Amino acid sequence: MLTRREALLGTATGAAAAAILGSMVATPALAQARAGDIASLPRVKVDLVPPPFAHAHEQVATSGPKVVEFRMVIKEQPMVIDNEGTTLQAMTYEGSMPGPLMIVHEGDYVELTLVNPETNEMPHNIDFHSATGALGGGELTHVNPGEQAVLRWKATRTGTFVYHCAPTGMIPWHVVSGMSGAIMVLPRDGLKDENGKPLKYDRIFYIGEHDLYAPRDESGNYKRYESLGDSYDDTLKLMRGLIPTHVVFNGKVGALTGDNALKAKVGETVLFIHAQANRDTRPHLIGGHGDHVWEQGKFSNPPARDLETWFIRGGSAGAALYTFLQPGIYAYVNHNLIEAAELGATAHVLVEGEWDNDLMMQVAAPGPIPTN
Repeated sequence: MLTRREALLGTATGAAAAAILGSMVATPALAQARAGDIASLPRVKVDLVPPPFAHAHEQVATSGPKVVEFRMVIKEQPMVIDNEGTTLQAMTYEGSMPGPLMIVHEGDYVELTLVNPETNEMPHNIDFHSATGALGGGELTHVNPGEQAVLRWKATRTGTFVYHCAPTGMIPWHVVSGMSGAIMVLPRDGLKDENGKPLKYDRIFYIGEHDLYAPRDESGNYKRYESLGDSYDDTLKLMRGLIPTHVVFNGKVGALTGDNALKAKVGETVLFIHAQANRDTRPHLIGGHGDHVWEQGKFSNPPARDLETWFIRGGSAGAALYTFLQPGIYAYVNHNLIEAAELGATAHVLVEGEWDNDLMMQVAAPGPIPTN
């Protein structure tokens, strides 16, 4: 693990290194002054909720900046990832894949207590793509089993961002074993369209996409392991081939279909937040659109309009607003259709309401082709 000094210095030498060291000497006084300001800010404790949902929050801030306190427990546990009972030795934040969605406003301070229970096998940490500072807070949150750490950072950029585990030398394994999630930093005055007009949503659907790598035995059957450490060598070899065995939404094939389908009503506006910490993906709502899409996830940029499919880079989170206009079952998929249909990257949205024939209707039912 790099020390803070090593991470900041990198390969700097001579005058450059001296300048960096000089700034480091000045840092404690600066931090102390800011800590004095923070002490006067209100504090709010937030209880995180499991995906695909979001904790209670204001879309438009009704007060000034605050310190938002979160607590996340790292859970290493076996997780069933498909309907055949395939079991992954997973690593998670709060026992869910993806980790819970966090929501704050620009100018707020995020204060996270990260807990690594002594029953776990591995060291862990968290790298916030939304934070400013070396390693995204990864070095400052490095916790061994039986430890916890508290990290505070200022939300200076709006948008949706990925967070993930990033322990030195083991980052890919931790990420593709489930350790990623998303945070949303809202503008204090809320979301806006490309003309600056306010936008609001009725609900959030939070989709975390993971590429998973479940090793097979010589007969082609998925293997089971007694512990996380036991799975490491086989998983690493499979990962290096870059071909996932599963590509799933929210931890399992079918996690958001059937009885677990997402639910909405005609006339409701949904904010879809889609995060992928490792691979590129291309969300598509079959039968709907992206009315307003922040494809790169950053709210300081104007949203694109009326997209059919949008692109989420690996290591990022995007956001899309859609107002449902027709009832029915909508499939929300990764439009690499092989990954959607064969590997699991599909969710369903069950929408209730009245059908509008003006938007779509069956003019003639299927029947024999006329002979004349």
